[in-house]
Amino acid sequence: MNPETVRTYLMDLQDRICAQMEAVDGVAKFHEDVWQRPEGGGGRTRVIAGGKLLEKGGVAFSDVRGHALPPSATVARPELAGRGFRAMGVSVVLHPLNPYAPTSHMNVRFFCTDGPDPVWWFGGGFDLTPYYGFDEDAQSWHQAAADAVGDWYPTFKQTCDQYFNLKHRNEQRGVGGVFFDDFTHGGFEAAFKVMRSVGDAFGPAYVEILKRRHALPYGEREKEWQEIRRGRYAEFNLVWDRGTIFGLQSGGRTESILMSLPPRVRWVYSHQPASGSPEERLLSYYLKPQDWVSRQ
Repeated sequence: MNPETVRTYLMDLQDRICAQMEAVDGVAKFHEDVWQRPEGGGGRTRVIAGGKLLEKGGVAFSDVRGHALPPSATVARPELAGRGFRAMGVSVVLHPLNPYAPTSHMNVRFFCTDGPDPVWWFGGGFDLTPYYGFDEDAQSWHQAAADAVGDWYPTFKQTCDQYFNLKHRNEQRGVGGVFFDDFTHGGFEAAFKVMRSVGDAFGPAYVEILKRRHALPYGEREKEWQEIRRGRYAEFNLVWDRGTIFGLQSGGRTESILMSLPPRVRWVYSHQPASGSPEERLLSYYLKPQDWVSRQ
């Protein structure tokens, strides 16, 4: 096990994703904050805003150390309570301007404990949150996921569908993708390879969709719906997301942790889209777990 090889990969991945997004946007550039953590480690948070295609986005690298794991990290693994740790990863959230273009999220990460006989694992995945559904987008996204993880795709897809669920609303956040955690299968090199495949696949898969949707005409109705659905995105990240909870409980950098929140949201009391509308179609059809790959 060599955490430094993971760190090198992650920093390069951050650079590549930022370059991909700047190229497709064509106008906006990422602003970088380099920060240090008092307990050890630090990171580079990069944020883009006001672009031609991207209203707001963040691509963050972190490599932090702590003296003891927070409560949220030891519920399922009580034997790790009190152990020092090192956690590193790249997190990406991109909120496009056009309501017909979906929000996207990706995270890849590595965790290990300090001391003799360290416990380690990899985690990660990517998912897609459309505001208006398109079969072509869901299919190409899931095909990219399947190509990236191979035989693991059915398991990781199911885990993603289960994880990105707003339990308080019994509603999916989006059309899913792949998600895995506590992954050690095959040893360090094999597990690291799976994580790299996910990280490498994300940028091209999302750029393909963004290019298809960014120029579609829209009006106030579509923007209002986008902002209502962004409210659901904020709800998930603040209530259920493990990374957000871990970061806040472990004394992480708040600005970096909350970079995933969209720039504009709204909550409309008991809002229900009109029957038969494209907005209703998102809820009744697209936000239902299904086998997108076999439909092609």
